[in-house]
Amino acid sequence: MNKGTINTVLGIVIIFGILIGYSLLTAPSKEELLKKRKQQDSIEKLSIIKDSIDVAKRKGATLVKDSASKSPKKDSTVKVVAKDSTNINGAFGKFSASVKGINKHTVIETDLVKIKFAEKGGGISYVELKKYKTFDKKPLILFNTDTSNYNLTFQSDYKFINTSGLFFSPYFYKPSFQGKDSVVIGGKDSIQFAMRLYPNVNDSVKHTDNYIEFLYSINSDNYMMHFTVNFVKMQKIVDANSTYLALDWKLDLTQQEKSHKNELMTTTVYFKPSADDVDFLKESKDDKKEKLPNIKWVSFKQQFFTSTLISSTSFSSANIETATRKDTLFPRYLKTLTTSLTLPFSNSEKLSYPMAFYFGPNHYKTMRKYNLDLERQIPLGWSSPYILGWINRWAVIPIFNLLSQTGMNYGIIILILTLILKIVLFPIAYKTYMSSARMRVLKPEVDEIGAKFPKKEDAMKKQQATMALYKKAGINPMAGCIPMLLQMPILIALYRFFPASIELRQESFLWATDLSSYDSIYNFGFNITFYGDHISLFTLLMTVSTIIYTKLNNQMMGTNSQPGMKFVMYAMPVMFLGFFNDFASALSYYYLLANLITFLQMWLFRKFVDEDKIHARIQENRKKPAKTSGFQKRLEEMAKKRGYSQK
Repeated sequence: MNKGTINTVLGIVIIFGILIGYSLLTAPSKEELLKKRKQQDSIEKLSIIKDSIDVAKRKGATLVKDSASKSPKKDSTVKVVAKDSTNINGAFGKFSASVKGINKHTVIETDLVKIKFAEKGGGISYVELKKYKTFDKKPLILFNTDTSNYNLTFQSDYKFINTSGLFFSPYFYKPSFQGKDSVVIGGKDSIQFAMRLYPNVNDSVKHTDNYIEFLYSINSDNYMMHFTVNFVKMQKIVDANSTYLALDWKLDLTQQEKSHKNELMTTTVYFKPSADDVDFLKESKDDKKEKLPNIKWVSFKQQFFTSTLISSTSFSSANIETATRKDTLFPRYLKTLTTSLTLPFSNSEKLSYPMAFYFGPNHYKTMRKYNLDLERQIPLGWSSPYILGWINRWAVIPIFNLLSQTGMNYGIIILILTLILKIVLFPIAYKTYMSSARMRVLKPEVDEIGAKFPKKEDAMKKQQATMALYKKAGINPMAGCIPMLLQMPILIALYRFFPASIELRQESFLWATDLSSYDSIYNFGFNITFYGDHISLFTLLMTVSTIIYTKLNNQMMGTNSQPGMKFVMYAMPVMFLGFFNDFASALSYYYLLANLITFLQMWLFRKFVDEDKIHARIQENRKKPAKTSGFQKRLEEMAKKRGYSQK
């Protein structure tokens, strides 16, 4: 090991030592952490009490637990008792009879999802995806009553009526289901279920001929659920001068995956303008909001799952927002996503707003079949340069899906995929090697030119002489770079593909229990700045192989880089060690395989390529009249100009 290599290794070790020492010195003690946690708990409790008081003041109501809540049922019920009937009648007008009620739930379960509908507010209060589990094997619940708020706002008696505080009545379109609070369907079955809000005939009786209806059409084998808001004979109830309705939806999203950091960085609001491409609010910003016109759909997207509201035409406008709450008690809390949608309103005997909900996985094939661009939420490199999305869409995904159908372990599938890609890229790798071989056999002559012009002021003469040598030998110095550039889009496309592939979720291979998340072989119990709180073995092996590849490549190219450049070349893999440590283990595993296969290719090239013949061929080329390419001419002109300016 030469002195330069020893210095590089020592430098890397010193950097790691400094980072680890800094992390240990600045890490808070257990007593400090406990004290800080108690302070945070006190703040959160005070905030909750304050919010409860504010809500009670606004609604003028007191929550009293109903005797039915003592039953062993999982969903407790709550009765709302009016504290001031005059205040309630004034606030809710023709809907005052719907202020009182018991918050029961109707459950509809299909082969794919379990959904609960709350009588209070009439909306969806719970969604569970039955074919998936969280990283710790718990039911995968997209949201529930505690983390969701759904509301329709309209005008009546010149007051804004908010449906989230009113009680709806459940209604099944199939008579045999009437009166049931739980229905299970399977196979190709479907069901139509509605929540209806009736106005008053008098202060205590509801008028059942007029109603606002939330109609849900559910198919057992589909993640898409049709949703229609109907206004039936409400022209005398809703103010005649009303021109719009407001549909508000807010979710407090919670962690589903092993890496809270990665899931947080992939959780945001996506939206599809009616006449434009899919867009989103940047995940890196804690608080972000926008107002948008003519929106086709709005989606609350997590790393692998999505809750989407879709209009059959378009929403007139949409206010969207992402925020991070500081007062939440949810231990797995990620972000709060909100949208307020505007629907045009015209007072008529029957008015319908057809929409749909998508509650399901971010699976490319599943989303694509709806032809709504929902699959654009999967970060496959859709934006510029577009070639990344094309590579994933037309090459990587079809091959990956074809291999997945064999039932093989996904670790083996990634190995086969890597071999296929390396075979496709073999001509480029061969051309790159041959270019480096030509440069290598000429290195002694290049060194002679360097010895002939040792002074710094002769640098331009040295460069011109070297270019003249390459020109006579028929070598293009850029020939080795172009093949490398051609490989970059594929490498970046796969960097996008593996972390976004739900097929890898909770799939194990060797020591990795989940290829879509990091593979921890040891947890420190504390966080190291830049590195993290665990050791990912695939990332460590990838880093070591990259350092070895860098060294072998330098030897193969026969280059003597400056000490500063050498440090950068070896420091980059170490930086990747910290960056990839929390990433999908499938990605680190792929890069490790790519490096190992590259080592094999380099060995085969060195074994079967005769560099003596290459040198002899170059000497023959030097005897022939040299052809100057356009690129070489431009380089020579630039060199001459720089030489003249130096004089």
